[in-house]
Amino acid sequence: MSDAAKPDHADAALVMEYELDAPPEKVWRAVTIPALRERWLPDSDLAGAEPESTITGEEVRYRLRESEPPFRESHVTFRIEPNEAGGTTFRIIQEACDIGENQPRAANSNDRPLMRAA
Repeated sequence: MSDAAKPDHADAALVMEYELDAPPEKVWRAVTIPALRERWLPDSDLAGAEPESTITGEEVRYRLRESEPPFRESHVTFRIEPNEAGGTTFRIIQEACDIGENQPRAANSNDRPLMRAA
């Protein structure tokens, strides 16, 4: 039996980039102030209301959770950069969380049981 290569899901990311007329400070407020963010990214779509990481004025990362089974989770990162026109380059990067992370294992996984040391 050979070891088949497993697909690498870490490289799979959805990246969208937009050029906005608004200054970076205004876009930053829209993605970090909960009352403003709630209009377009509701707390119910987030695994946690607080960001996972932040680089003030440049990048903020949240964890999303699907509302229906199997409740998959992903990370969404918002990157904000000033552009040459005086507006903002706004990049949204969504990446799936590790497949095994926070996912229950199937009862019929056919893995050998592990014994715990006493």
